[in-house]
Amino acid sequence: MIQRFRFCLQTLLFSIAFSLLLFAESQAAENTFQIRFTDSIHQQPYTGRVYLIFTRMDREPRLGPSWFQPELFIALDVKDWQPGKTIEFAPDTKGLLSFPNPLSEMNLAGYRAQAVVRFNETEPQIGTAPGNGYSRVITVPAGGFPNPPLLTVDKLVPEKSIKESRWNKYFKVRSPLLSKFHGRDTFFEATVLLPQSYYEQPERTYPVIYTIPGFGGDHLRGRSLTPVSEQNEGGVEFIRVLLNPNCRYGHHVFADSANNGPVGKAFTTEFLPALEKSYRAIPNQRARFLTGHSSGGWSSLWLQVTYPDTFGGTWSTAPDPVDFRDFQQINLYDPSSNMYRDAANQPRPLARMGQQPVLWYESFAKMEHVLGPGGQLRSFEAVFSPRGKDGTPQKLYDRETGTIDLQVAKTWKGYDIRLILETNWEKLAPKLAGKIHVFMGDQDTFYLEGATVLLKQSLDRLNGDIAADTVVEIFPGKNHSSLMTRDLVMRMRKEMVQMFLAHQDEIK
Repeated sequence: MIQRFRFCLQTLLFSIAFSLLLFAESQAAENTFQIRFTDSIHQQPYTGRVYLIFTRMDREPRLGPSWFQPELFIALDVKDWQPGKTIEFAPDTKGLLSFPNPLSEMNLAGYRAQAVVRFNETEPQIGTAPGNGYSRVITVPAGGFPNPPLLTVDKLVPEKSIKESRWNKYFKVRSPLLSKFHGRDTFFEATVLLPQSYYEQPERTYPVIYTIPGFGGDHLRGRSLTPVSEQNEGGVEFIRVLLNPNCRYGHHVFADSANNGPVGKAFTTEFLPALEKSYRAIPNQRARFLTGHSSGGWSSLWLQVTYPDTFGGTWSTAPDPVDFRDFQQINLYDPSSNMYRDAANQPRPLARMGQQPVLWYESFAKMEHVLGPGGQLRSFEAVFSPRGKDGTPQKLYDRETGTIDLQVAKTWKGYDIRLILETNWEKLAPKLAGKIHVFMGDQDTFYLEGATVLLKQSLDRLNGDIAADTVVEIFPGKNHSSLMTRDLVMRMRKEMVQMFLAHQDEIK
């Protein structure tokens, strides 16, 4: 009886194991795709990253993956890939990257799939950067494909449409400094919004508000068919300039860096003079104002602190971490800190809705690892880290474990705004008097309020020694988006007018 039971058990276990093996082989066969590109869109061999993106949303897969609703995608780095030659994405493909699970474990039934080739290496987007190639969309059937489907990349993302009007103009300036650094022509781009009196008073010159968008934003959102309505007691009108902060690694934040090049120097010495000459802008620090939100908030504060004699004030909202002792709740200088786990060894959240975490550092970082250049976390490394021996930004943390490289973290001190202010306060305070205005919600979606609170505490102490009339305000109940109320926008505009009028005697 016992022997018979053992025989039946062994038979059952063998049957289960055999079934699992057949399922794994079937799943592997189903999850195999072939990709090629045509010489009609790209004549030369290609070296770079190729993607296969999946979605169940009602859109083309190439428009993802999204931060808050990340789906499945895989990627492969290729070298000298010839037009017309087929490559295979399969579970056993060497070097294949995948998110969130290995390709062999993905149940793709019902997903829509699309191939993307990153021909354009100068912009951060995958599926929407001009010049990138993409294929048709296919749907994976419930039973899988009988044979690996072929996805032919035969379309290119078109150039971005620039629509001008009488009141908004596209402005593009080649930067000799950045062109030399990158070894190719590199430009600054902006949308210029002109004031009501611009054509009526051709001899009049104007102060300028430079606005820096957050991560993912660009200058194309500044289109307008009418001039901005100016209603203030002093009759002050501004030229408004919406800047494009995008670069290969994401957002260059207008800071000089080992990976993005001398962006701040080029902006202040090349772009500003060209803009002021072309649009009758007043070439004086007291007529140059900065503002920006999120990564644009950090950028505007950085420019004001780094070039205190160039700009007359910044109004920075919800800036990225301005104190690296609280880098979205992480103390980068603490040897015990980990990017993925908190002090209680719990998963570390990256974003929240209300008080509910909705994004986690580890999964987000691993998604960006498959994405390649252009993600938010990698964008930070591109600005703050030295360049590695392989020519890419040194990694702040291990992608598998979240362990922070303290030597790399030490190099980030050169971009820690709070630390820069503390170290150089005696010299900077007179130059920054009345120029710093930072606003943050105490429930920021990306946990950015902690660093701003530390900045406020530091500036409150420093102002006790050498007053500089800095403003750092924390708004109760506001998050990353709700902070930007109409009242705050109108207040910032009013304060810029007042600042300009207060220093008119300094403007020649």
